[in-house]
Amino acid sequence: MAKKTKVNELPDFEKDSVTHAVINTNSSAFSARRDQLQKLKDKDGEIQQMKSDIEELKKIIKKLGSK
Repeated sequence: MAKKTKVNELPDFEKDSVTHAVINTNSSAFSARRDQLQKLKDKDGEIQQMKSDIEELKKIIKKLGSK
């Protein structure tokens, strides 16, 4: 089994001696970051939906203006 050692400069991180991977052991920070990324993704989706709605409204207005 791989031995893990604490990273001196980063108290919430450990380094795997076999793979040399740095692992975050602070699960609450990990969850908070995951939530933050999901909120950004949701916000981007909402913005894209608003853009498509605006384009649809533009088309409707152009049709009404040409009559």
